[in-house]
Order: sequence, then structure tokens, then C-alpha cells
Amino acid sequence: MKVGLFDHIGRGGKPLAQLYDERLQFYSTADQYGFYCMHLAEHHCSPVNMAPSPSVFLAALARCTKSMRFGPLCYLLTLYSPLRILEEISMLDHLSHGRLEIGVGRGVSPFELGFHNVDHSKSRDIFIDAYDCLREAMVSEHLTYDGEFYRYKDAPIELHPYQQPPAFWYGSSNTIGATWAGERGMHFTANGPTQFARKNIAAYKEALERRGAPEVVKPEFSGGAAIGALRQIVVAETDAKARAIAQPAALKHHEEINWLRNQNGVNELTSRLNVPRAHSFDGMITEGTVIAGSPDTVLSEIKKQAEELGTNYVLGYMMFGDMALDDALGSLALFQAEVMPEIEKM
Repeated sequence: MKVGLFDHIGRGGKPLAQLYDERLQFYSTADQYGFYCMHLAEHHCSPVNMAPSPSVFLAALARCTKSMRFGPLCYLLTLYSPLRILEEISMLDHLSHGRLEIGVGRGVSPFELGFHNVDHSKSRDIFIDAYDCLREAMVSEHLTYDGEFYRYKDAPIELHPYQQPPAFWYGSSNTIGATWAGERGMHFTANGPTQFARKNIAAYKEALERRGAPEVVKPEFSGGAAIGALRQIVVAETDAKARAIAQPAALKHHEEINWLRNQNGVNELTSRLNVPRAHSFDGMITEGTVIAGSPDTVLSEIKKQAEELGTNYVLGYMMFGDMALDDALGSLALFQAEVMPEIEKM
């Protein structure tokens, strides 16, 4: 198994310049520790994400890391010109000498899409059209494309990715998206409680098996496809210390991720806000979305979930909410020294 990292870069009550500096220090350290990849979310008009332009932050990351891979998880293709996002992708892949992993999606929040005047009821069709156009542009010298939402005629393509081809990723909280990703041979991550994530991973695996193989085979993962589950992880010398660090940070993140929904008076889940989340810290531990404890406790829970979910990739969210940088770095160091070597043997 490989271990990667995920982040929203939530505000967490910190000044923005400090927030960015701390994250770059954190991920530069993770690069030195040998973590596989850093995946960055994209959200808008919400305190859950202070990097709404993933390319800007990732460009900085490309130049302060040497071996760790990185990428958006995901670019909201409903909000981009396919031609423009191809140019950003190509720049990032060359800036990093081929370390970019491209996550794509349509956007989970109807509120965020609405702020950009995108009808969320049409967002799947817009996303698929944008994705098809982007893939066509990647292999074109001049792009001519006539889709429902995107049209180009003989547009010169001067930038192409360093990797030929680069790998695409998809994160999904439903079986429709999971199946779509498997059919296209993408790499995949799920989130939500263990029982909830299991059905989405199963749908992805079934679709990938019917396809036969991932589009870009990654031999470092068993079966050639990365299959991960997102988990907030905190490691400390004792269970009590880890929980003391994790609890306020997890609750702050919960507040931020639900901020837009609460602002709009949505108290029940909708089809586009369909990941059930515990409201208490103990509930988060019980459902498996937060893993906090000593190295032995954390390793035991990761092994348990990997067996239950059938994953080969640990996607750790290890700096979140209002967590202090020193606490995050201490957790990262202990994880790298005592947990990660055992995970990589799995």
C-alpha cells in the first residue's frame, strides 16, 4: 500500500499568508518523508477551502518538493474552459517534471455551482462534455470539438502535459460516479463512513473489472489502479493525546464543511450533499472517518478498514480544521516513523 495526503486548506481561523506558509512547510516535510502524493480539493465561497484555485497552490508546491506527486482532487470541470484548464495542467506537469495527478469532478455543492451560474441539475452533462473535450485537446495539435456545452474550431494547442498520458483520478460519494470512473479506467478515492464508502468502492471495482484495466496502469499499486479512502488521521504518543489534538480540529472542520449548507438552511441531505457525517467526535471515530490514537491504534484501524473496503491506498487528511502546525508536524513524523513502514508492507 501507498500513503498519500489530502487537504481542503480550510481557513481554521488563521491569516491567509500564515495558512499558506504552514501548509507549504507541512507538505515540504511530507515530501522528505516519502509520502506518495498530495491531493488538494477545490471549493468556492466557503471557509472550508482557502485554495479555490488549486493550480496556484500546486505551482508553489511543485517548486518546494522534489519527489512527492500532487494534484487536484479535484478540478471542478463545470467551472473551467477545457482549453484553459489544459494549459494549467500542462504547466503544472512540466513545472514538476511529470509529478501531476489529475483529479476531476463536477462539484458536490449546488450552492457553489449556483454562485457561478451553473445549474447543478445539468452539472453531470456539463462535466462529461468538459472531460471529453479536455481529453481530445490533450492529444490534439489543433482542437476542433463540437459538444453540447463546449465548442472549438481549429484552436492551436501549444501546451501538452509532460506525461504522455497523465493519470486521471475521480473521487465519488455515490455509485453512479464510482461506476463512471471505473468504466473510464481512472484511479479512485471514496469518502464517508466505512459502510457508506464500501458500496462505492465495490461499484468502482466492478466497473473497472468489466473494462479490464486502468487507462494508465500504476504498477506501484496492486492491480495497477489506486483505490483509496479518505480519512482524517492524528497520531501521538498515546490515544488520549491524539484525541485531544484531533477533537477540536475535527469539529472545526465539520463546522467549515457544513458552513454553506447551514447558511442556506439545509438541514437534511440532498442528492448532491449525500455523504452522511457524524456530528460528534465520538461519532466520527465510530464511523471510521477519523482515526486518532497511538501508532498501534492508528495502524490497527487502518488495517481493519483496508481489509473491509478492499483499498490499496491510504489517503490521510493530517492537517485540518484549526490544528496547530507543531501538532500536525509531530503527528506526521510519528506516522512516518512508526505507522507508514507497516502500511507499505501490506
